[in-house]
Amino acid sequence: MKKRILMIALAAVLGLTACSSETAGVQADGEDDKFKIVSTVFPGYDFARNIAGENADVSLLLPPGTESHSYEPSPQDIIKIQSADLFIYVGGESEDWVKRILESSDTEVRTLRMMDTVEVYEEEIIEGMQHDEDDHEGEDADHEVDDDHGAYDEHVWTSPVNAIKISQSISDALSEADPENAEEYAKNNEAYAAKLKVLHEDFVEFFGTVDNRLLIFGDRFPLRYFVEEYGLDYYAAFPGCGSENEPSAATIAFLIDKVKEENIKTVFHIEFSNHRISDSIAEATGSSDVLFHTCHNVSKEEMDAGEDYISLMSQNLERLKGAMD
Repeated sequence: MKKRILMIALAAVLGLTACSSETAGVQADGEDDKFKIVSTVFPGYDFARNIAGENADVSLLLPPGTESHSYEPSPQDIIKIQSADLFIYVGGESEDWVKRILESSDTEVRTLRMMDTVEVYEEEIIEGMQHDEDDHEGEDADHEVDDDHGAYDEHVWTSPVNAIKISQSISDALSEADPENAEEYAKNNEAYAAKLKVLHEDFVEFFGTVDNRLLIFGDRFPLRYFVEEYGLDYYAAFPGCGSENEPSAATIAFLIDKVKEENIKTVFHIEFSNHRISDSIAEATGSSDVLFHTCHNVSKEEMDAGEDYISLMSQNLERLKGAMD
């Protein structure tokens, strides 16, 4: 159904593109005559605006408050992508639609796929985790991966170290596409990387004081890169890109038992979740139910308040300090 909707949208774009070309000259004469960057998700948007500064118009394709895994681009979104000077996307399972849009474009779009900038991990199914067998049909027992089928975990930005690498790649792409401002892009990236390094060091320092390095998520778990970076263990209800929202009784029972066995005082959920699972676990164990923000997207209120990747991850650090011994 989603593919059918996207094909209809692509067909509509053919008509809209002709109309949009009539207004292109007007836009070029005004303030919109800047290097245009479009990102599918908030991290790419936030990294790009820190590096580009005043030299580019940076836009976020995913509307604030939207859950990215259910997003489908509108005809206007497709036009925005096709007219971008740089299009930043993740490249994972939830963005299968990107390939079809790029292949349908009459002009070549300069792109940056974030999953190409870092080492990627397979999405894993761990003990107690519920998953949809259909999502993994055809995978063997060793989890052989196929990049075209989204078997890799796409949430690469959740490690601040990866955020530094992604930002460097954005800086390089901007410098290549807009050499006139390359020196400023490099300078901005150096300053931003220094802030990200401080964030990373703050996490390292805190986790160095922690004995119990286990996290419990009564939710999907899109934080593989984060736990790999800091050597943490975890249990969760679903994998990061799982489509499930109703857990089995066995999954809830398993997580409740782990909370009790490990004397865990905090259960986490992620943004835009109904957190019914984490609520149930917390109620059954007397633990707290706390948000861990994956930064995939932000709410309108967060956007209006000026929240960014560093502020949201810093809030996660403070919550972890209150949750872990």
